[in-house]
Amino acid sequence: MHIRTRRRSSGTAATAATAVFATAALTLSACGTTDTESDSGSGSDEVPTSSAAGCDDDVETSTDPVSMEDDLGRSIELDKPASRVAVLEWQQIEDAISLCVDPVAVASPDDYSTYVSAEQLPEDVVNAGERGEPDLDAIYGADPDLIIVEAYTEDDEVLTQLEERDVPVLAVSGANADDQIGTVKNVLSKIGEATGRSARADEINKEFDDHLASAKDDLADTVAKLDEEATTDFLYFDGWVESGNLTIRPYTTGALMTQLGEELGLTSAWTDDIDNAYGSGGVDPSFGLAQTDIEGLTAVGEANLFYTGSQGGPDDYVEALTSNPIWNNLPAVKEGRSHEFPNDLWAAGGPRSCIQLVDALVDAVKELDDNL
Repeated sequence: MHIRTRRRSSGTAATAATAVFATAALTLSACGTTDTESDSGSGSDEVPTSSAAGCDDDVETSTDPVSMEDDLGRSIELDKPASRVAVLEWQQIEDAISLCVDPVAVASPDDYSTYVSAEQLPEDVVNAGERGEPDLDAIYGADPDLIIVEAYTEDDEVLTQLEERDVPVLAVSGANADDQIGTVKNVLSKIGEATGRSARADEINKEFDDHLASAKDDLADTVAKLDEEATTDFLYFDGWVESGNLTIRPYTTGALMTQLGEELGLTSAWTDDIDNAYGSGGVDPSFGLAQTDIEGLTAVGEANLFYTGSQGGPDDYVEALTSNPIWNNLPAVKEGRSHEFPNDLWAAGGPRSCIQLVDALVDAVKELDDNL
């Protein structure tokens, strides 16, 4: 199951500043590990490495057999760590690249490159079809030794199809409304274990934890000022236009973006009571996403409003939003407490997408402070 991408047209121009991390190289230190740069090999025996930050140096990689359980409790047994992975959801694509393993096949690569900027796809990656509708011939033609899918039940349709073949399948659950941040780190750790990159996963997760803690300290005085002079309540949302109708998708307390904001000292404005009164359904609740119309934004009162940025084109939801009188009469808009985010930050991504989201939240809150 996956988050529906935002409705958009071609010609997206907005870009986000991708965080650059000076990641310390991991050194060879334990029995059963190997330096990927010093090992020779070709074909399926070669560990693809990525151009992600921190992957220029030696990367510690276990050579031991893998025996683990995935997020569905399924047993995964590999004679050696996977090195040629096919990945069918964007969070896990990003994670594999962060772990310095370039996937050999991925789902929806063109849209990934539009909506995800934290990690870049390798140029020669195989197009494995669409998310939720994989091209099995393309996947198996890429000769993977592991296929990584996002699944929440053992009867998941894609998982069931893949289990009929001989290539092992790792199922991870990329969202949990009760603890999105912990889930992000768990998914990376699972993929790290399957690819022999557990040490690298620990490093990336620590990078994320440290970045979040530093951002919280950086914003402490600003958040206190907001609490005194305005409000720490906030709502993040995106949306789309379909058949001329504007749909708004609020991020609730169960959404990753909202939980990151709460870690920084902000308060979620989209409550269960508001959702019951103004919500009109939405995406799988695991992601903490609701759905409403423009009138629904009036329910959050004085809350600060953050939203995914303009995508351009005739069906641009931001143009429809900002030209609507209801929007222009909201307290946050009239008082300069609304903020447009870059549109290529993936709000359901891995640790490095989360670092981008944290930076964007920090920028938004500081802009609020400037406008007080």
